[in-house]
Amino acid sequence: MSTLCVPSHVPSVAEDCEQLRKAFSGWGTNEDLIISILGHRNFEQRKLIRQVYAETYGEDLLKALDKELSNDFERVVLIWTLDPAERDAYLANEATKRWTSSNQVLVEIACTRSPKELLLVREAYHARFKKSLEEDVAYHTSGDFRKLLVALVSSYRYGGDDVNLTLAKSEAKLLHAKISEKAYNCDDIIRILSTRSKAQVNATLNQYKNEFGNDINKDLKEDPKDEFLCLLRATIKCLVNPEKYFEKVLRLSINKRGTDEGALTRVVATRAEVDMKIIKEEYQKRNSVPLDRAIAKDTNGDYENMLLALLGHEEA
Repeated sequence: MSTLCVPSHVPSVAEDCEQLRKAFSGWGTNEDLIISILGHRNFEQRKLIRQVYAETYGEDLLKALDKELSNDFERVVLIWTLDPAERDAYLANEATKRWTSSNQVLVEIACTRSPKELLLVREAYHARFKKSLEEDVAYHTSGDFRKLLVALVSSYRYGGDDVNLTLAKSEAKLLHAKISEKAYNCDDIIRILSTRSKAQVNATLNQYKNEFGNDINKDLKEDPKDEFLCLLRATIKCLVNPEKYFEKVLRLSINKRGTDEGALTRVVATRAEVDMKIIKEEYQKRNSVPLDRAIAKDTNGDYENMLLALLGHEEA
């Protein structure tokens, strides 16, 4: 499901570090060389490169990249080079600082990662920011948003496939009753979405559709402009169909006037080693255009080349 292309013969870590050092020296930076290395190494390889680079040259690779690169290219390379938990902690912290109620980055991190991955994000957040993700989310939000988001980022769901169909039926009825009353912020809705396993949520939502004839997200579109309902729908999509959710984020980031580079960078960098192959298929199905072509049309230069490398282009 990953789109990352790692060459069959990978040079030694020491060699990669030496080449990166070369890319930073002399007049100008050799961006192509940076892409050819970092854009074609998996998480474990990038982690080793960072470690050996620091040991060899006495400098953090991220600081070197920060000095040498700029703009959207710098951001995608830096975010990509971080390890996944550290990257999510960084993105989550950024989201709390720039909070708007429609910002869905926290929902993405809380609901599309596995329970173990989310736990590692919270640990990385402690290590990097000397406080908890939960306290920052609680501090920077209020009302219904705080209720939902703190519950989601604090969750440690069961990660298995076992489901309880009796429970799914009863909770489908409960959800329908609360949605019919327009009690969207009620404790039961938040409890079900923030504590049940993804398999259990899926079973409950299937029961909801069978029993009441509608997808739950259709019933949550009572007011399309209501930002809390928008966040609830994003939560459900991220829990049960993350690939379709990410396809939509990408489509909106490159299909309007001006590219939303923040969303484009985030989705490509966080999903390239996870499920980008499926997201690309969803995009093609929905838009009748390959994602690579749409991105190439909307971006340029080193930024475009790095994105295309992460999407699986061997010679980006």
